[in-house]
Amino acid sequence: MNLPGLDRGGILSPVKKSLIIVESPTKARTIKKFLPGRYAVKASVGHVRDLPKSTLGVDITHDFAPKYLTIKGKGEIIKELRGAVKSASDVYLATDPDREGEAIAWHLAELLKLPDPKRIELHEITKAAAQAALKHPHHIDMDRVNAQQARRILDRLVGYKISPLLWSKVRGGLSAGRVQSVAVKLIVDREREIEAFVPKEYWSITALLAKAVGAALASDAAFAADLVSRRGEKLEITNKDQAGEILHALDGAEYRVASVKKREVRRQAPPPFTTSTLQQEASRRLRMRVRRTMQVAQALYEGVDLGGSEGTVGLITYMRTDSTRISDQARAAAREYIVGTYGQEFHGGARHRVRDGAQDAHEAIRPTAVQHTPDRLAGILKREELRLYTMIWERFIASQMAAALFDQTVVDVTAGEYGFRATGTVMRFPGFTRVYEEARDDESGGKGRATLPELEENEQLDCRKLEPKQHFTEPPPRYTEAALVKALEENGIGRPSTYSSIVETIQARGYVTQQERRFVPTFIGSAVNDLLVEHFPNIVNLDFTARMEGDLDRVAEGHEDWVALLHRFYGPFETELDAAEKKLPRLELRDEPTDEICPNCGRPMVIKTGRFGKFISCTGYPECKTTKPIVKETGAACPKCGGAIVERRSKKGRLFYGCANYPNCDFISWDAVVPERCPVCGSYVIAKTRRGGTLHLQCAAQRTHDVSGLAQSRSVKEPALVSS
Repeated sequence: MNLPGLDRGGILSPVKKSLIIVESPTKARTIKKFLPGRYAVKASVGHVRDLPKSTLGVDITHDFAPKYLTIKGKGEIIKELRGAVKSASDVYLATDPDREGEAIAWHLAELLKLPDPKRIELHEITKAAAQAALKHPHHIDMDRVNAQQARRILDRLVGYKISPLLWSKVRGGLSAGRVQSVAVKLIVDREREIEAFVPKEYWSITALLAKAVGAALASDAAFAADLVSRRGEKLEITNKDQAGEILHALDGAEYRVASVKKREVRRQAPPPFTTSTLQQEASRRLRMRVRRTMQVAQALYEGVDLGGSEGTVGLITYMRTDSTRISDQARAAAREYIVGTYGQEFHGGARHRVRDGAQDAHEAIRPTAVQHTPDRLAGILKREELRLYTMIWERFIASQMAAALFDQTVVDVTAGEYGFRATGTVMRFPGFTRVYEEARDDESGGKGRATLPELEENEQLDCRKLEPKQHFTEPPPRYTEAALVKALEENGIGRPSTYSSIVETIQARGYVTQQERRFVPTFIGSAVNDLLVEHFPNIVNLDFTARMEGDLDRVAEGHEDWVALLHRFYGPFETELDAAEKKLPRLELRDEPTDEICPNCGRPMVIKTGRFGKFISCTGYPECKTTKPIVKETGAACPKCGGAIVERRSKKGRLFYGCANYPNCDFISWDAVVPERCPVCGSYVIAKTRRGGTLHLQCAAQRTHDVSGLAQSRSVKEPALVSS
């Protein structure tokens, strides 16, 4: 009889273990800690094979066959994995549960020559999830692999075919991307909308009203009502004279309540996070970059050591998803927590509809265990981890809570032939807002939240004050990272796993920069965009790119052949390439002469165009490398010395406003300084940027001083270019 661990000769032989291969060393350590010793866990450390960097790597004449090579530097890792495979009884491929993870699993199976690899998916890194996955392994999904291969080859064809044209016609080092170029076009188009925008003047008139019960009425009982109509028709006030005529007509008018309408307003809880909404909310609420959000979320997914009996555990589900679906177990756990903590009335049992077009392959992003409350993890997680986890935990709990209830009152008031309207909203039941409220891009969220007094129809009111205000329409705001991700998702551009790389790539290539957390196209970015629009219209067409994403989805679902998809794309693309090689003009970046002389060698200096825009350089380059930035004059005078205030940038690229006489004068301001002075105290005035990208003038000395009458209140004038 042979005993376990003994061969036929009675010699002790090692007991073979089941091998689990994951992508991340952190994930490997987490899984290893809660699985029995009969499992060995190794990490591939990301991708192991890819297309070559130096050549196209795609055989176009043979159905776009890819030529994969082992990634440089992965030799030792692959050697270690091969050794582990030889001594393993079974091999489980547990790479990430998405298309890219599926492709990595297939590459591992090919490279390690696995005859019958078992694929398991871990949507959360917990003991229960791992044990369940190991009981139900499946084969590698070749439809998902082929969808990922098709995406990779499409990107390679666009990048490697168009980029050489840009090198020869524009400048070296440029490149085009199938999805990134569309993102750049969104930013360029928005910038041109802003440049072409012409502000239009309009006015508002607000009446401060109170119940007519005597002059002794407390001031806090007064309420504001906006002028909205004349003779029952919507009223638009376009200039100061028109506003003055209305004020004159209202002089001595009798104000009466025309109607009081009350209704209950329900505000439903937002759904749990998807990748896109997580990135957007982290940007707005935490001011966290998209890339950093995904890095922190990855750490929370892969596992954190909680100490004690729990050990290392993944705290959130997989963070690349476009679904708002959650499991029945998670729903039940949320209900138990909500009822136990806040009461039965706070549980809403909301079931959020899966968004149209969502792949719904994974659950929404949620905590793996509700009992891991943010308070409990406060001393364990790093600051960024705790802030992001708190947001995910609160959003998930809120998504399962009852709606918030408000009593909304709309009061219409007549004054002669004019109509005013006041809206008041009072919270009656907080519902999900007890735990969480969404951040906003603008400051409109508080409008209409005022409390109105009890009023009756035909009741007379006292008008204590009429406030006319001048306004100007504003251009659409530049994209923030959150707004760009939202635009990409709404237009069907990219997928959850690609948003972060899109945002990072367009900046790394120098096609866009960020000013005050908003994207601005560079000169080169705009120039390359224009060339692509003219000669490769499909590449930068939103509808075309969105349809291509849909085609890739159909490949992943087994409804589309990936090779046929590539043929359908490449035929027209090759025609555009041939035409562009003949017609694409060379972009002349000519130097512009200046009156300046180089302080170091005495040669003339010229304005050159670089990757990020224009700068002043010595004509003696490369012997003389003297350069000077071109700064922008604001038209404002320095409050310290009277010199010109100009735009400058810190070493980290942050925009600020300083005196042109630096270093003799050290005045700086992080907010734009405008030419006018405060009419109350004479201090300088700054333009503060609000959340929505709008500008608001403010006295630098006293915020309470009224500077609304300044001519600059509509915007900050475009500065003039000067050298510094």
